[in-house]
Amino acid sequence: MYRTHNCGELSRKDIGKKVILSGWIQKIRDLGSLFFIDIRDYFGITQLIISKKSVKKNFFLGKEFLIKVKGKVVERLSKNYNIPTGEIEILVSHIDLLNSSLSPPFTIENQTDGNEEMRMIYRYLDIRRNPIKNNLIIRHNLALETRNFLSKNGFLEIETPVLINDTPEGARSFVVPSRTHIDKFYALAQSPQLFKQLLMIGGIDKYFQIVKCFRDEDSRSDRQIEFTQIDCEMSFVEVHDVLVFFEHFIKHIFKKIKNIQLDPFPCISHSDAIKIYGTDSPDIRFGMPIIELNDLVQRKNINFLKTQELVIGIKIKKCHNLHDKMSFFFKKIENPNFFWIKYLYDQTLLSSHSNFLNDEILKIFVKFFEAIPGDLLFVSYGKERKTREELGKIRIKIADILNLKNSKKFTPLWIKDLPILEWEEKYKKYKSVHHPFTSPKEEDLHFLEKNPKNVRSKSYDLIINGIEIGSGSIRIHNKHIQNLIFKHLGFSKKEIESRFGFFMKAFEYSVPPHGGIAFGLDRLVNLLEGNQNIKDFIAFPKNNYGKDIMINAPSFLEKEKLKELHFR
Repeated sequence: MYRTHNCGELSRKDIGKKVILSGWIQKIRDLGSLFFIDIRDYFGITQLIISKKSVKKNFFLGKEFLIKVKGKVVERLSKNYNIPTGEIEILVSHIDLLNSSLSPPFTIENQTDGNEEMRMIYRYLDIRRNPIKNNLIIRHNLALETRNFLSKNGFLEIETPVLINDTPEGARSFVVPSRTHIDKFYALAQSPQLFKQLLMIGGIDKYFQIVKCFRDEDSRSDRQIEFTQIDCEMSFVEVHDVLVFFEHFIKHIFKKIKNIQLDPFPCISHSDAIKIYGTDSPDIRFGMPIIELNDLVQRKNINFLKTQELVIGIKIKKCHNLHDKMSFFFKKIENPNFFWIKYLYDQTLLSSHSNFLNDEILKIFVKFFEAIPGDLLFVSYGKERKTREELGKIRIKIADILNLKNSKKFTPLWIKDLPILEWEEKYKKYKSVHHPFTSPKEEDLHFLEKNPKNVRSKSYDLIINGIEIGSGSIRIHNKHIQNLIFKHLGFSKKEIESRFGFFMKAFEYSVPPHGGIAFGLDRLVNLLEGNQNIKDFIAFPKNNYGKDIMINAPSFLEKEKLKELHFR
């Protein structure tokens, strides 16, 4: 028997019991005739007392050695109320060495001295630390709650293929050569998109899957080349049905995992998100909306701004006392088309464009923004798209500088009605904003033949604290419309048949109206815990270059293996 109890469960009620424990040595303290050892397993830490007389000569113990001990539970003199076992210790009568260990490359403590690269090389040691172990437990609980909630609401969990044909879904696919089909390749699925739609055509009413997906794109702190998503689809639904149900789902998850009651989710259009926040993934925790100033500029005849395509601004409340930080930030902004106005507490006005802006003009802006002493106004101007994007980024940067992002506050927001297509000037063709199977809004169908850029889609993204957590849409269930979208994407009839023939054939057999959504599980659990790096919630992640530096993948194949795959 390796253990009668684990290292996290013994307490005062167990005093006097004879027990067996097994675990790794966390700490050793040599007090002359006695050893005090902290032994650790998955469940916790227990302190041991070992008399040197009971240990054989030349019996060496070190950190991370794996031992089994027999002994008696006794009351601990110097109690540690920070751990569940802190009121007891084990008076050891017998000790066995189960396995020795090299000295670990970093400390196996909550606060480790190991950098990210070292911890990823020795990930199995990093998992022994409470922060990573607990993150994996939280991830498990999230997956379990998801399965239970969706199952209770009539969703059926169904696995879909991973090895498929390459389909245009917005990112590059990983390809896998076939050994038995010479010069042919599979692609690793970027998502189960077509298969979940086929399940709806097959009469499945509600589907879900917690599924691995693969995209050959640059990794970063919030994205991996292989990732996990909570993938869902429903038949006979419209946008409202999906948003109501999955708002309920997200609220349930936050309540169960974090005991947080979320407010109702506001919903705005994609065009309004760009207009008000300068981005399609706005963080609305701190307000600070973008205000359009073109009408004001024209009415008040502010000459040097009258010719600008767009003039917009934001008001930052009570930041006068952070003058030095803000001044340093302003110097780093590459866009020269901006100016700031500071409304000082003595009611004087300062501006970065004093040569263009006299006191009369400054007062116009202050009055329009309803600024009070201590406020800062920031105005940007120029070409419409670039100006909005840049002020959106500046808005976020200012929020960071002023610490306006409350990590304990969660503000979900639905963004809907994204454009269905976007023109790529580089390739002189359209690309899908979501994917080619997204349904256009009925009221915009008359634009689809001649002006597809004016067509809005029945799409929706869930943004929480500026992070895209979920994305979905109502799908096309009309063959003519699906062919039109393919045509705008530049696919010939031959290409449509080659790549989507099986899918288009299914359209001949009564496709139901359907729609769905997918949530990034890695991002969601990362957000719930207020972390900045999704790698902390993945057991064996890739680094920011897409490499697994523990197993050294990707790696070269041997010549014999390449020959087997018909590579020369």
